[in-house]
Amino acid sequence: MISTSPDKTSMAILRILQEDGRTTINELADCVGLSASAVARRVRLLEEARIISGYAALIDEVELGFGFSVFVSVKLDRQVDSALAKFEAAIRAFPEVVDCWLMTGNRDYLLRVSTRGLAEFERFLVGRFTKVPGVASIESSIPLRRVKTGLARIS
Repeated sequence: MISTSPDKTSMAILRILQEDGRTTINELADCVGLSASAVARRVRLLEEARIISGYAALIDEVELGFGFSVFVSVKLDRQVDSALAKFEAAIRAFPEVVDCWLMTGNRDYLLRVSTRGLAEFERFLVGRFTKVPGVASIESSIPLRRVKTGLARIS
């Protein structure tokens, strides 16, 4: 089993796969100086330890026409388990909500909503989101530009 602190070679494998998840076992082996079977074993152990939790294509939302993101802070009227569960179930049904975090502090949730523009965001907000039961208040912030992006911290 891989511990929660992978060694230098496993970290190199993770960095390469994070850069390009389609890198083959043979290419990984060449990069880290191990045999293909040793690298395949390490990758399998990283997957079993759930350090590698899956593989996916990175999609450019802007190229698909969803170039308008809004961060939405939500305060619920009650912070009990049943209210949180109902809110989270409602959020999962909205394709516009691409990220949702349960927060500490004066707001209960932080969401990133992705739409085609301000008019679509308004239709989503007024027509559907404000109708979610239990929402006490909403605060929206429009980002000007992304300064940094990442998938996961690995070092």
